[in-house]
Amino acid sequence: MDEQGLPPVDDAVSGADETVVADEAVVTDEAVEVDVVEAAAVATIPEPTPLASHGPARVISMVNQKGGVGKTTSTVSLGAALAGYGRKVLLVDFDPQGALSVALGINAYELDLTVYNLLTEPDCHIGDVILSTDVENLDLLPSNIDLSAAEVQLVAEVGREHALARVLGPVMSEYDIVLIDCQPSLGLLTVNALTASQGVIIPMETEYFALRGVALLKDTIEKVLSRLNPDLQIIGVLATMYDPRTLHSREVLETVQQAFGDAVFQTVINRTVKFPDAAVAGEPITSFAPSSGGAEAYRQLAREVLSR
Repeated sequence: MDEQGLPPVDDAVSGADETVVADEAVVTDEAVEVDVVEAAAVATIPEPTPLASHGPARVISMVNQKGGVGKTTSTVSLGAALAGYGRKVLLVDFDPQGALSVALGINAYELDLTVYNLLTEPDCHIGDVILSTDVENLDLLPSNIDLSAAEVQLVAEVGREHALARVLGPVMSEYDIVLIDCQPSLGLLTVNALTASQGVIIPMETEYFALRGVALLKDTIEKVLSRLNPDLQIIGVLATMYDPRTLHSREVLETVQQAFGDAVFQTVINRTVKFPDAAVAGEPITSFAPSSGGAEAYRQLAREVLSR
């Protein structure tokens, strides 16, 4: 850990060329036994305590500047799992692609109001923009391509990095968790999300090139910590799209665990066709395939997040 409380990843990343081999080897019996041990460790995470009331919200950003690492899937799946444990959850689609809205079966391009209006129109109230979903305790603040213009418009604003925090303020007492699905970049929108958050979850594909960009993300988080939000903490690094059949995935996961130590979640999200199927259906995997391994993995992740 460095003085900011962040794990040193540079050395591990620079040495990964030698330790990560792009060899599609099938796992051995020994590797399967390791998975069983890891599953047993995750099973020890206690069930969350029921809540007597809701709020104030804990705001968590899902951040990685690399696209295709499972940010949106993790946001909707973790949010639904937390809602299943009785937490009142608000999902914030903070990506102009609007993938989070689509994943919940909402066509944001037909909406009159989105998070863009909240950021750019002083008379727009967040209660007019929030949408309920088919999942109990789970609400959505939608987005669409209009949000791409907000980054340009906010540049001239005073306190531009705090715009999202300001619009979320009126509903913080109504929710237990706010999850922000960030766009795959480290621009002003992502800085807004980090400034509004108490915690960060970094979804990271278990693939070598996904690991190399972590040093840049770490630098951005450190700058937000020192200049804008001293309360920001990394809740954990989430290994996604893991394929236990390949040596490459296993070695990348080992490298991530060496670089981040205890910051890596015990829960590992395996690659499965159920996730894209759930997205097409416009449902979280916890309702689309509640007995699947993917749904159980995100319920385990929800327990980990609530325990940290």
